[in-house]
Amino acid sequence: MLYLIADWLNFPGVVNLIRYQSFRAGAALMTALVIGLIIGPRFINMLRLRQGKGQPIREDGPKTHLAKRGTPTMGGLMILISLVIAMTLWMDLTNPFVWACLAVTIGFGVIGFMDDYDKVKKRSHAGISGRMRLGLEFLVAGIASYIIVSQIDTNLYIPFMSDRYIPLGPFYYVFAAVVMVGAGNAVNLTDGLDGLATMPVIIAAGAFAIIAYLAGRADYATYLGIPHVPRAGELAILCAGIMGAGLAFLWFNAPPAAVFMGDTGSLALGGALGAIAVSAHHEIVLAIVGGLFVLEAVSVIVQVFWFKRTGKRVFKMAPIHHHFEQLGWQEATVVIRFWIVSIILALIGLSTLKLR
Repeated sequence: MLYLIADWLNFPGVVNLIRYQSFRAGAALMTALVIGLIIGPRFINMLRLRQGKGQPIREDGPKTHLAKRGTPTMGGLMILISLVIAMTLWMDLTNPFVWACLAVTIGFGVIGFMDDYDKVKKRSHAGISGRMRLGLEFLVAGIASYIIVSQIDTNLYIPFMSDRYIPLGPFYYVFAAVVMVGAGNAVNLTDGLDGLATMPVIIAAGAFAIIAYLAGRADYATYLGIPHVPRAGELAILCAGIMGAGLAFLWFNAPPAAVFMGDTGSLALGGALGAIAVSAHHEIVLAIVGGLFVLEAVSVIVQVFWFKRTGKRVFKMAPIHHHFEQLGWQEATVVIRFWIVSIILALIGLSTLKLR
């Protein structure tokens, strides 16, 4: 909104700063951070009063988690409020990528809210049916894919190689939707310990802020040998907003957590990362930068598949962060070590920009 106003005024004087994506990215980060910190305490108190017993805790999970009973969930609403306000203020609202990513972020957030509400209301871990949830997610992702593909080609670019891609044609619409839905659910599965999902999302958003900005610049994209996506640089502002909103939430989600983000936040943030990766044509790089999320999702798939085939478990408990807890690692140890892994993976992902 501020960008459109400044553009209408022809960017006079100091307002000319708003012309630059780097300035607006920093402003979006600070805006989301400040809003999140301001609304956090009252928002958490409201959730605590309305939810009573808070998020249901798994009886078959680590016994240390039983002490978390009464902690409110749906804290992802805090993230969405601060993020959407920052996006609305600082992003170019004429950019189709903005609306596609906004649709996924809010759409997945609403689906996650429905799931969280059902869990709290029924005092159960079931939530809405998996079939309904996936159907709604693919509906939202399909709409976003249509918007995004109207701005980009349908090639799947291979990292570490210049001008190498797989032409997917019409199948790219399905592929893009799968990336968004997969990213949303992978982050959702990772969100099982205090702060575990929040910091890796912040790290991934930071990496993709750089990637989106470079992909949106013809000069940098040509120099680096990466696909140039006109107007994709605007998504660096969204990534910065995710970082600011995530940091504000982490202030309250740090162990011992005063609030859980719930599916409301994890689905929204994961879906947003997927939409950004598709828009910037770095879908495979998302699997590297978000490798921790991929590992968490794969651990669940392997556990369920192997148990159905043999009646035995590969891991003591899935997702894999619970496996390490069952091995005797303290929760804080698991969280911090997974953060370190996320940083390493983000650096590897960023290295694909030059190693081609």
